[in-house]
This record gives sequence, structure tokens and C-alpha cells, in this order.
Amino acid sequence: MTDESGGLVGKARDIAGEVAHEVKAAVNDAAPLVPGTPGSGTPTLEEPTTPTEPLPPKPAQHGPVPHSPTGAPSKDGELAAAQQGAYLTTATGVPLRDTDHSLKAGRRGPTLLQDHHLREKIMHFDHERIPERVVHARGAAAHGVFRSNGAASELTKAAFLAEGATTPVFTRFSTVLGSRGSADTVRDTRGFAVKFYTTEGNYDLVGNNIPVFFIQDAIKFPDVIHAGKPHPDVEIPQAQSAHDTFWDFVSLHTEGQHHALWNMSDRGIPRSYRMMEGFGVHTFRLVNAAGETTLVKFHWKPRLGVHSLTWEEAQIAAGVDPDFHRRDLADAIESGAHPEWDLGVQVFPDTPDQMFEGIDLLDSTKFVPEELAPVQVIGTMTLNANPGNYFAETEQVAFHAGHFVPGIDATDDPLLQGRLFSYLDTQLTRLGGPNFNQIPINRPHAPVNDMLRDGFHQHADHTGIAPYKPNSLDGGCPFLAGEDVSAFIDVPQAVEAATKVRESPLTYDDHFSQARLFYRSMSPAEQSHIAQAYTFELGKCYEQAIKERQLLALANIDAHLCQLVADGLGLPAPEPTVAVTDEAPSPALSQIGDTWPTDGRLIGIVVPDDVTDLSDVRAVRDAVFAAGMVPLVIASKGGMLTDGNGDPVAVQRTFLTVRSIELDTVLLAGAPLVGADADPSADAKAGAPSGGVLDPRVSLLLSEAYRHCKALGGWGDAAAAFEASGLPAAPAGVYIGDDALDVLGSVVELLGSHRVWERFPA
Repeated sequence: MTDESGGLVGKARDIAGEVAHEVKAAVNDAAPLVPGTPGSGTPTLEEPTTPTEPLPPKPAQHGPVPHSPTGAPSKDGELAAAQQGAYLTTATGVPLRDTDHSLKAGRRGPTLLQDHHLREKIMHFDHERIPERVVHARGAAAHGVFRSNGAASELTKAAFLAEGATTPVFTRFSTVLGSRGSADTVRDTRGFAVKFYTTEGNYDLVGNNIPVFFIQDAIKFPDVIHAGKPHPDVEIPQAQSAHDTFWDFVSLHTEGQHHALWNMSDRGIPRSYRMMEGFGVHTFRLVNAAGETTLVKFHWKPRLGVHSLTWEEAQIAAGVDPDFHRRDLADAIESGAHPEWDLGVQVFPDTPDQMFEGIDLLDSTKFVPEELAPVQVIGTMTLNANPGNYFAETEQVAFHAGHFVPGIDATDDPLLQGRLFSYLDTQLTRLGGPNFNQIPINRPHAPVNDMLRDGFHQHADHTGIAPYKPNSLDGGCPFLAGEDVSAFIDVPQAVEAATKVRESPLTYDDHFSQARLFYRSMSPAEQSHIAQAYTFELGKCYEQAIKERQLLALANIDAHLCQLVADGLGLPAPEPTVAVTDEAPSPALSQIGDTWPTDGRLIGIVVPDDVTDLSDVRAVRDAVFAAGMVPLVIASKGGMLTDGNGDPVAVQRTFLTVRSIELDTVLLAGAPLVGADADPSADAKAGAPSGGVLDPRVSLLLSEAYRHCKALGGWGDAAAAFEASGLPAAPAGVYIGDDALDVLGSVVELLGSHRVWERFPA
């Protein structure tokens, strides 16, 4: 086809050529830059206040050549579909004065359904991703059971918290920022969501592994997630906050500093879902049979204690086993090491101001130290079965912060109030319509007669002809429930008579004191890890102004922390801009200093090829099993080890496939010589053979475990292996002896403390 036969193709080529020429010219004219600048402008230290039009794309960026939906060339410029104007507007172009506060009935009142901006902003945000979750896309889950001890029966009439009640549960753990294909061990907040299939309907406790959140008001949720997600132009970095947009937001919106500090601590890289605390985050209201109310915060306390990865372990795992956490959970359950958590509550009087010891209970960026309000255990959850199908269960399970049962109700926390809208709205797109509760994993274990009809994916086959109230054609059914059948009744609460405002209580203005309390509560080792995490994250940022602005926030938290991070960034440490308060530490916040059960720990037993008597290996393996732990026999090659004196010993890992991160300790049954396959050209992990003394992969295994402060041990010629690995002659937490079972006992005793931190004093 030519111009003479219509001219359309020629015209299209002309327009496309002009656009391509303009793009090429713009790229060639641009000054060379170090790759990584997040935008085309240079940010200032302070938040810009002078209105400006949207910045253009970076020189190396351009969109598709403009065409119509039916392929016709368009004369529209490349930016015709981009955001326009200098001012924030609604989707219909109405300028907005405030996007930081939802509309409430008074500063401390509930959020109003009238808030069209909140609804539009949250609604659009909820539908940004199809089909995976917008947040918490990367998850793992398990079935289990919750057993109540009755301690909460005086606080709430909820049937599943009565003494002796047993309730099926489905629990999903997740990372917040990453996509479904991201790695498990990234530094991130973890979701901890539990669905209780109670006799009174489903109750969902949807929380995190950190007791505070980045924001105080749900209207800011799209902002913090947009900031934490990969940059929208290049879709990097994946599943992490070590980039400019996150720290730009947090350093400007300083109410997020407290949560960020928890994330920079070891809590951000848990060792296992089995060793992770869970928190309901918000304050909830309980009501008992007498109508009396109490405010509570929910806590999940792991029976195995709270434990974390080292930063190097997290990085190694992300490369060699991105499924590290989901594999650990599934393997533990399969091996019979069923993880358990105690559910506890902090209890507060339901006073009109909803404050406790000067702490605003409606502020989700604040927590209450356990020294002020001890956690009272009200039951125990055991996870005892893996899902049969990941998609049908783990992916399709739908949690909702508003799935309450009689005896549990919401408070006026503005973050919780927004969540009550957001979860339902999200399911409409993610699960294809309003009948998501009929998916098998979401179905209640109680009778349902909801008068809801039809819609996408309707699985029920309703009878009757009168799905309305009142009716006589269906005999009046369904009837309204009364107290005699545990009807859900919203707790009557007075709402202050006030003017509708987009504001927050004055108590929400303190953004630093609890962050300082948390940092001061850490051990020296944990404080060192926090400083390293900030230095790494900010070191990955491109813009100098963002680094300096975050250092200003750290100065308001702790001068020592700020100085350490500033030194690492090569920047001066600024002075604080607010009065730094003297906060008393909370020992309960530290992960270090206690001992815990060793159930489900993985014990690596390295067996050399030249071992002629496997009796010690068998004895240690059997003792590990008997103690509720999991032994992994490691040899130069797979198959069975035999000595002619007993049953063959199965090999679970080889020098090629093992890595230190999956093991809680390493035991050596001698000093393995260089394996036949330890060829540096074929196995980069092997490195150069160590003169025939020790297989280099075993040397790497020992050196990594040693650096990560793990307890180690051995018998036979094990001392030679440690010497060949270049480790100190008598390091802390390394046991070499003649009796294999004595060595095992000494090492297991240290496992209860998770790590041998004294090996490297901070």
C-alpha cells in the first residue's frame, strides 16, 4: 500500500519517524548521568511548596508512539495521556486541599462514609493489581487449630475464647512489598493473618510481625505503598525499601519513622515464620456477656522464641533459596515439628479518652510496652497441616479486618476504620465478584442465611422466593437474632459532638519518642545491625538530599545511631530539630537474652568419605530426632553411607547442595578431604582446593556458620577441619570432643539462645 493508494501508511511512517527523531535528539542532547537517578528533577532537602507542573520523563525514557485504539496514527503528543496540572485533584479534576486526613466526626471520632475522597483514593488503590494482592502478594499458609484456655472469658462473650473451646484456623504469612515471585528473605514487614472458623461465623485477626504501622490514617495507605513499591518507570527494586521513593516519603512523612526503625532492626529479616511474633496492631474493643467493655491489643508469641537471620544469611537465601521461609514452614509441619503460638492480650480500661499511661491507643504508630501492660495468654494456636493446593487455599483465602464475631468490635482508630472498607473492596477485583466467601477456603463453619443473591461466581443454590425483610411468603425466614443466639451487636459508643474536620488528635504529633524507646531497648548487637541496615538502605538511594533528610530524622531519634549511619554514608551527622526525650528501655523488645525450645531445628551432620564407623553418626542422628529436631546428613555425594556394622545412613545434602543458611548448627564427624567434584571450574562455591586437607565447600560451610554466630561442634578429626578453615583455636560456641553425644548436648544447649553473640562483641 502506498501514499497514492490512500496515504495512510505513509502518513503513519512520517509521524512515527518524527517522534523517533525527537526522542533520539532528546537522548543525545542530555548530559551523561550515572545510572540510577530516580527522576528527571533534583529534589530539595525540604519538601517543595511552590506549585510546578509535572516533571518530564528522564532523557532515556519514552512511551509508545501514539496511536488510536484501532491503530490509526495520532497527532497527540507523547505526554497527552500523562498527569496534567500542578495541583492534586480527584479523578474528575476537582482540586483537593488535604489528602493526609480522612473526614471524621471530630478529631477523635469515627471516619465518615461521606468522605468521597477517601473512598475514591482507597477504591482505586485497591484495584491497582490484577490478579495478585496489591500488598502481601508473596505468602505461605497452613491449617491448624486454636485452643482457648478461658482466660478471656471475663473480657469477651466470643464463643471461641470460652474455656476449652477448640477452633479450626487457617493462617497466612506474607511479605508486604514484593510480588508473588519475589524472595522470602527480603527486609520487609511480614503479614500474620489468622482466619478463625468459629461457631458464630468467621473471625479474621489480620496483623503484622511489627506492632506499629507506618501511618496513622488509612487515607495515607496508598501513599506509603506507592513509595515502597518498585519505581513505576523501571519496576525496580523488587521487594525492598532500599530506594529513593521509600526514604523520600518516610523522611517527609515522619510518622513512619517508628515503623521504619522496626523494619531496619532484625525484625525485618525473621529466621522463620515459626519464630516470628504477630500483632493485631490496632486497639480493639471487647464486650462480655454483661455488656462491659475493655480495650485490648492482640499478640501472637511464638513458642520457639523470636529469632532472625543475619543480613548475610538473608542475602544468601534470596539467591540460593528464595522460598526459604515457605519451605521452612512446610518442612517443619511435614516433619511433625508443628509450630505453636500463644495468643495474648494487653488489657486497658475503656476510658472516654482511650489513652493508657500517656499513650494514645488509637494511634497505630504507637505500642504499649509490656512492662506497662503485660501480655496475658488466652489460648494457643498450633499449625499442623499444609495446604493441599496453593492457589485454591493460600492464594484465594480472603481476610477482612471487619470480619468480627459477637464480643469483638472495632475502635475509632482511623487506620482501622479505613481497613474496614478496603478489604471488601479489594476482593471484588482479586476474586472476581462479591461471592468470594463461598470459595471453599473462605466458607464459614456456621450456618449462612444472608439474603444476598446472584453475582459473579455464585456457588449457592438458594431456595425460597423472598430474599428480603420483612416477608411472609417464606414464613418470615430469615429472622433477626437476639441475645439468646449471640447476635452481633455494635457496641454503643458516644461520638463527640464536633465539626467535621480533616485533622488528627494532637497526641498523634509525636513521631520520635517511641522510635527512641525501641532503639534504646535493643542489645548492642541489635543496635549495630540497625545502623548497618540504615547505612545499606540509604546507601542504595541516589539522591543526596533524601539521605540528609533521613539523617535529620535519625538525629531526632538517637544521636549515636545517627552518627553511625552518617559515618557510613560519609556525611555529617546533623543536630536534632526536636527535643530528644529520655525514654526508659523495654527489655521485652529485644530478641536476645532468653532461651527457647529447640523443636524443629535443623542439625547438619557432615560425614567424611573416609569414616569407617558410622555408629557415632547414627547415635547423633537418632538423638536429634528424639529431641524433636531434624538431622540432615551431609556427604560428598548422595545415596547411602555404609560401614557394614548397621543400617545404611541416608544422605540428605551434598557438599554441592548444602548451604549454611538452612542449618541451625553444623556438626563434623571428622575432616572431609576434597571431594572428587570439587572443581572450581565446575562449582564456583568450591573455590580453590585447600591443598587436599579439607573440601573447600565444607570450609565455606564452617566459615559462614561461624560468621553468623551459630553454635558448632565436632568429633574425630574435626579440630583439623576448623584449623584448615582458618577459624580461631578456641572460639566461643565451638565444641570439639571425643564423645559425639556430649558434643551434641553442648551445641543444643546453645541453640536455645539462637546464636552465640558473644563471639563478636558489639
